[in-house]
Amino acid sequence: MQPYDLRDPDARRRRFRPIPVRMLVPNVITLLAICAGLTAIRLSIEGRMTLAVYAIVFAAALDGIDGRIARMIKGQSKFGAELDSLADFVNFGVAPGLMLYFWQLHELGNAGWIAAMVFAISMCLRLARFNATLDDPNKPAFAANFFTGVPAPAGAITVMLPIYAAFLDLGRWPAALTAGYTLLIAFLMVSRLPVFSGKSMRMRVPPELVLPAFVGVVFFIALLISYPWYVLSIGTVLYLLALPLGYKSYRDQARAMGSAAQSGGEVPSPPSAPTLANLSEPPHDDDDRPGRLH
Repeated sequence: MQPYDLRDPDARRRRFRPIPVRMLVPNVITLLAICAGLTAIRLSIEGRMTLAVYAIVFAAALDGIDGRIARMIKGQSKFGAELDSLADFVNFGVAPGLMLYFWQLHELGNAGWIAAMVFAISMCLRLARFNATLDDPNKPAFAANFFTGVPAPAGAITVMLPIYAAFLDLGRWPAALTAGYTLLIAFLMVSRLPVFSGKSMRMRVPPELVLPAFVGVVFFIALLISYPWYVLSIGTVLYLLALPLGYKSYRDQARAMGSAAQSGGEVPSPPSAPTLANLSEPPHDDDDRPGRLH
C-alpha cells in the first residue's frame, strides 16, 4: 500500500473530507450525556445526591433522543454507535454503581464495593452482548418488540430506588438490602428475560389529539420537576411489576407461532417475541445508538 503524499492536494482532500454537521449533532448529544454521567459521579462524591440523580435522569433523556435525532436528520454513523455504547456504560453502569456505593454501600466495606462493581460489569456485559448479536442472521425479524433483559437506561433508573425512598422519608433501607437489590437489577440486565420494547411500534397521533398529546407531555414534565421522587419511585415500581407481563406476552406469542408452524399455516408476521429456543438480543437498538437503524 502506497503512503499518502501530503504534497498532493487531491490526496489531502480525499483523506480529510469535510464532515456534515448532521453527522456531528447526535454525537454532541451523546457527549453531553457523558458529561452528565461524569458530573453525577462528582456530585455523589461531594454528597449532593439529589443533583447526582438529576444528572442521571438527564443523561437518560439525552440517550432517548440522540438516536431518534440521528435517524431524523440521517446522521447515523459507526463512530456514533460505538460512542453511544461507551456513554451507556459510563452513564448507566459506572455512575449509578458509584453513586450507590458513596451513598450507602460503603457501609458494607468490600461487600458493598462488590455489589457496585457487579452492577457496572453487568451493564458492560449487556452492551457487549447487544453488540455481538446485532447482526445475527438467525434472529427472527419479529423480535423487535422485546428487549433481552432490562435495557441500560431503565436499569440505571430502577437501581436507584433506595435513594428515591430515602428522599421520600420512607426510611433508609438497610445497606444489605440495598446491596441485594442492586445485585437483583444487575441480574435482570444480563438475564434473557423478554422485556417490552415498544420502539418498533409505529404510532401515529390523530390530528385532533395532537394538542392534547402536547399538553400531556408538558404535564408529565411538570410533574417530574415538581414531584421527582414520587414520579421516579412510582415509575420504577410499575416498571418492575410489568416485567412478568412482558414474559407472559412473550410466551403467548411464541406458543401461537409454534402452533401456526405445526399446523402448516403461515407464520404470522405481526410484532411478537422470538422462539423459546432463541433468546438472543433482538434486532433493534435498545440504547438509541445514533449510528444504527432499526
